[in-house]
Amino acid sequence: MNEDGLTIYFYAQTDLYAEFSNFAPFGIAMEGVWWRTVEHYFQAQKFHDAAYRERIRQSIKPKDAKALGMTRSIPLRSDREEVKDRIMLDAVRVKFATHETPRVLLLSTGTAQIVENAPMDSYWGCGPDGQGWNKLGKILMQVRSELRVE
Repeated sequence: MNEDGLTIYFYAQTDLYAEFSNFAPFGIAMEGVWWRTVEHYFQAQKFHDAAYRERIRQSIKPKDAKALGMTRSIPLRSDREEVKDRIMLDAVRVKFATHETPRVLLLSTGTAQIVENAPMDSYWGCGPDGQGWNKLGKILMQVRSELRVE
């Protein structure tokens, strides 16, 4: 919990803090190329297959990138579980360093707890019962702290 007890929830593109979503239209430059969203980049990093990663990168919508990332017909990288948190942190850092609008919004949240209100994701979000790991929310709070130091 934070000192003022405030919690900010985000998830849908119509939410007040939709800019925090990995689906938000704030692209990132990673590995020498431009990715339309953090979601595009993150989903592509599940795979070593360069052609498939490029297919994900080229997809128009983040929901399409996510769908491609959910396939198991292409082998997942063997170290995926070990690297996924770092990949997400690196991408989120770049997003907020690159784009002023979400950066200002993130910094405006003070000490509020940030929660991805993802009903079907207990790892990155709070899950169906609100008791999930909320890894994305924790990453956003970490990036907020780092931005304050800068």
